[in-house]
Amino acid sequence: MDIRWLDPRPSDYLPVWEAMRAFTRARAAGTPDAIWLTEHLPVYTLGQAGKPEHVLAPGAIPVVPTDRGGQVTYHGPGQVTAYVLLDLRRAGYFVKEYVHRIEAAVLEVLADLGVAGAVREPGAPGIYVPDPDDASRRTAKIAALGIKVSNGCTYHGVSLNVAMDLAPYAGINPCGYAGLRTVDLRACGVATDVDTVGALLARRLAAHLAPAVVPAPRPDADDRPIDRVVAAPAAPGR
Repeated sequence: MDIRWLDPRPSDYLPVWEAMRAFTRARAAGTPDAIWLTEHLPVYTLGQAGKPEHVLAPGAIPVVPTDRGGQVTYHGPGQVTAYVLLDLRRAGYFVKEYVHRIEAAVLEVLADLGVAGAVREPGAPGIYVPDPDDASRRTAKIAALGIKVSNGCTYHGVSLNVAMDLAPYAGINPCGYAGLRTVDLRACGVATDVDTVGALLARRLAAHLAPAVVPAPRPDADDRPIDRVVAAPAAPGR
């Protein structure tokens, strides 16, 4: 698994999206899978099923229709996004299990960081935690997931809120749910940074996304440093 940070940071959304699509179009049978880590400049992204009425008050933040699944979400500085470029046929499992494995990796990251009570919510992809500011609410969202599968290969991925300005979430119905509360690790009492969380998330993802026919390695088995690149990687063979 090729794990790398994209530069510059924070990055514009559109060039990274196009780089993912180009990488996926150019993949061959032996192209290594990859996880690209970044944080974005402020942007709302609207999934293929996204309804414009869930964009309430975008203000100066651009709204970008994309080809991932799901509704509308927000990306911005202080949030780590992991784009997973995986050959599902080679991995040996289907989309439902793929989503489950990504969510399991995020749950492990939150446990590593001492966040108790993180859960999946039925019918609502992503990861949720007890609302640190309102015990009357059941949960608040801390990680969002959206994927695209093309010719058996995935792109897009998962974002985890670390320490960010959460105000832009008030401009949308996050993931299509009116009134959904969104939090970050800082609100949960975790003092950390995007680089630390990104490195941990990438290692957990790489472990959980190991091919089904090969026993998954221990999540902490690979402590190699994560590469940095000056720009989004070119598509293989280009």
